[in-house]
Amino acid sequence: MAPGPAEFFTGNVRISGHFRGDAPSRISGATVSFAPGARTAWHTHPLGQTLFIISGRGWVQKEGGPVEEIAAGDVVWIPPNLRHWHGARATEAMSHFAFAEELDGKVVTWMEQVSDAQYLGH
Repeated sequence: MAPGPAEFFTGNVRISGHFRGDAPSRISGATVSFAPGARTAWHTHPLGQTLFIISGRGWVQKEGGPVEEIAAGDVVWIPPNLRHWHGARATEAMSHFAFAEELDGKVVTWMEQVSDAQYLGH
């Protein structure tokens, strides 16, 4: 289990079970565990992303939309190239499996951090 890099995450985030399919497969993914208050930075995926929430409760926000609550058992689809973030609730941890496909050598484009105002402003 490795810590989530500070340039891409806020708070205590752990990444484990990272995998990447063999060509011609383009799939990759990992299990990501967020402590209360932890979250990703804004980011996009060229072919979209699927999140399967395995424990706890969290939030996801797609640019232009409201912050949505997510919980164990939920499956979330993020369309291609849509800016979004996801993470734990402020008071509860959350873990998910994250899956995305590579396009032209790229799986994710990271952007700026989600501010506390954006995170708590719903």
